[in-house]
Amino acid sequence: MSILLAALSVAVCCPALSRVKPEVKPRILISTDIGGTDPDDNQSMGHFLMYSDEFGTEGLVSSPSYGSGSKGEILRMIDLYEQDLLKLAKHSPGMASPAYLRSITKQGRRGRAPLCGYQEPTEGSEWIVRCARRADDRPLYVLVWGGLDDLAQALHDAPDIAGRIRVYWIGGPNKKWSLNSYVYIVENFPNLWMIENNVSYRAFIADGKSNDKYNAGFYAGFVKGAGRLGADFASYLGGRTKMGDTPSLLYMMDGDPSDPTGESWGGSFERCTHSPRVVFDRTATARDTVQNYAVIEFHVNGPVLDTAMVGKPCITLNIAKQDWEGYYMGGGDYMVRYSTYTLGTLPYTITSAVEGFPVQRGAVTIANEWPGRERATDYVVGAQWYTDHGDPALFYKSFQGGATICKWRAAVMADWGARWAWLK
Repeated sequence: MSILLAALSVAVCCPALSRVKPEVKPRILISTDIGGTDPDDNQSMGHFLMYSDEFGTEGLVSSPSYGSGSKGEILRMIDLYEQDLLKLAKHSPGMASPAYLRSITKQGRRGRAPLCGYQEPTEGSEWIVRCARRADDRPLYVLVWGGLDDLAQALHDAPDIAGRIRVYWIGGPNKKWSLNSYVYIVENFPNLWMIENNVSYRAFIADGKSNDKYNAGFYAGFVKGAGRLGADFASYLGGRTKMGDTPSLLYMMDGDPSDPTGESWGGSFERCTHSPRVVFDRTATARDTVQNYAVIEFHVNGPVLDTAMVGKPCITLNIAKQDWEGYYMGGGDYMVRYSTYTLGTLPYTITSAVEGFPVQRGAVTIANEWPGRERATDYVVGAQWYTDHGDPALFYKSFQGGATICKWRAAVMADWGARWAWLK
């Protein structure tokens, strides 16, 4: 990005701009990997609870955390909120009842879905279906902070809900963890109303270590000494704000949620026509360039196995210091899926305990572009699939579309800071 564009990006991320609240409370259901590998979900959950008066909340689902997350962590946050509720309610009598919030907290899938993208219904997936089918003129917005596994399960079990829900998904790294479920959704529900936010949200948290009152100084200036939620906040990242999932909430708090192309605290998005899928039927090399966040399929020809092995995990991709399981597809074809936002050339190795399997060693280069050029193997999506703006003028640093979100940072944090003052 040029120096001029970089300067423009910095400039548009500074103003404290006011919000325009939706005319009616939006119906929301949050699917969160809280308690997993990243504590930013706890920060976002605290943010939600302190603004619970602004939503028609219908579900809090513990989605796969790929760690130790569970609905128990949601309930623990509700317990803290309950201890602060008297002070919060003095300023807004519309705060959600802790008993009600507990009643709509559900356990979703634990761990990734298998190759097909779904498996068995969970308490969480069944709750998504129940809420989506509820008679209401307002659509149900499903805010996904982690994997798509419970949403994919719900769509598989009740395809009729596809037209009754709207999804705002914090993708990016969550995409690689729930790639099987993503593929199931994009293949079978391409006309789903979806905001696939793979990178814009990262601009909201890009300056978290900056020494100013709305970033590194936020805890000391606004949160410290503010009730039980404030004390709990200090246990995450040393009190440094991250809140990578918060933009999905902000989208529901400002502007017109029915229009992803409009201005909103949670960002502005553009129509997406395709979701990149790159298939390698050979060993990839560093000369092979793939878009970040693309679905990459590595195929290896190996020994023919019994048909009972089709769809079973039996190979391992090692890339970027992580292992990913792959599957036998039949006819001697072995396949592993991968997606990443790590840029540059990534060496990889594919191995297997299957006797006679040929070890594959290659490399692939990940470019900072999304969705980028089209290929015949791409997934084609419908007119209601939206994603990060590709206009270079709307980048913030290296984050595509980030200027549409980070420019609201001061307004968002000032508004939240005022609510923290209610607890002092």
